[in-house]
Amino acid sequence: MIPPLIVQEALSKNINIIAVTDHNSIHNFRAVQKAAEGTDLIVIPGMEIQTREDVHSLCLFDTYPQALAFQDYVDQYLPDVNNRPDFFGEQFVVDETGDFIRREDRLLLNSVDVSISDACEKATELGGLFVPAHINRTANGLLFILGFVPQDLFVDVLEISKHISPREAQQKYPQIRGYPLIQDGDAHYLEDILGFNVFTLQEPTISEIRLAVKQQEGRKHQLISP
Repeated sequence: MIPPLIVQEALSKNINIIAVTDHNSIHNFRAVQKAAEGTDLIVIPGMEIQTREDVHSLCLFDTYPQALAFQDYVDQYLPDVNNRPDFFGEQFVVDETGDFIRREDRLLLNSVDVSISDACEKATELGGLFVPAHINRTANGLLFILGFVPQDLFVDVLEISKHISPREAQQKYPQIRGYPLIQDGDAHYLEDILGFNVFTLQEPTISEIRLAVKQQEGRKHQLISP
């Protein structure tokens, strides 16, 4: 997706905060952030990490340096396997206009050789919010792969896919009862940018989002149908 079009699509749907969470990479965050300059759209740095268990999780941060530190951590454990563009597709890093800067040569589709618990601990240590992603999905979902939320996985919130309601998820997966839930668009295309989550925050920070999903100190979170 082209950064200016991402910004335009979000604003056209009255979305005022998004996170850029590419697979095992944070390197296109700055392009989208720069494309959003001068608009009302706030862009949060992040990553969708695929851990040793083949589980996807979102790692959201307040600052680019925090995200870069997490990228350095991931790079240590990402297998040194080259991408095959003819088979897997190109892995471009672009600027704020969508123009080519460089290719990512190492294959980003691989699992990083760290456990989900260790990845959560590292993201949290850096000040981030760690969210197991689309937990109900058969592909790379926590519940499909592990069948439960590990006891040593200390998370504040879980993410369900857009194809299930919170009530349905809690009925189908009783092991997630007690966890706050957010809902994803998992946007790989512009039309997937939907905006399910409404937050009441004092400012767009990770600490405020954490309070909102827990419905604490006057902060609120609710799920809506776009």
